[in-house]
Amino acid sequence: RGEFFMDDRDLKKKEIHRLGNILIPQESYGLVIESFTMKMLREITREKKSFSSRELAEEVGKRLSDENSILRSAYEKKVPVFAPGIVDSAFGTQLFIYSQTNEFSLNLLKDMKELSDIVFSSKKTGAIILGGGISKHHTIWWNQFKGGLDYVVSFTTAYEFDGSLSGARLEEAISWKKVKENASIALIHADITLVLPILLAAVYEKM
Repeated sequence: RGEFFMDDRDLKKKEIHRLGNILIPQESYGLVIESFTMKMLREITREKKSFSSRELAEEVGKRLSDENSILRSAYEKKVPVFAPGIVDSAFGTQLFIYSQTNEFSLNLLKDMKELSDIVFSSKKTGAIILGGGISKHHTIWWNQFKGGLDYVVSFTTAYEFDGSLSGARLEEAISWKKVKENASIALIHADITLVLPILLAAVYEKM
C-alpha cells in the first residue's frame, strides 16, 4: 500500500516507482509499455500514418483485456478519450522513438477539432475535474467559446496562492467566460484517491 511519505531510496532498491500514494512495480512499467506500444504502432501504421491522441487511446483500449482498464471500458462504450499532454509520458516517448525510423505523425489538431465539435453540439456541458494541469484547462478552455460550462465539480489538493492553474478556483474561470455565472459548481479540496471511490459508491447507490 502506497503512502505520500515513504523511503524512496528503499523503493528504488526494490524496483518500485512511487506516484503520490500509488506504487508501481518497475515490471509493470518501462519495458512492458515499450513492447506493447511498438507492437501496436507496427500494426496500426499499415493502414495509415497519422493519428490523433483520441485514435491512439482507442487503439490501446482495443488491445487491453483488463476489465478494470479505463481505456478498455472507454473503447467498449465508445467514449472518446483525449490526451493533450500525451507526449509527456513513457507512451509518448515511444511514439517519438518509433517516428524516428518509421512514417508516423501525431495530429493533436484533429483532437481539438473533435473536442470543439462535442462542445458546440451540446446544449449544456459539465465537467468532473480530478486534479488539475493541462487536462483541466483543456476542458474549460473550449467551453469559453460557447459561454462556459453549466456544471463543474472539481477535486484538488492545490491552492491558488502560487498562481497555479491546478489550484485556481472555479470562480476565477467565470471572469474568462469558461464557466457560466449561474453555473452549478463545487470545489472540493481532497485527495481524489480517497474521495472518488466514495463519490462513485454514492452515485451507484442512487441509480
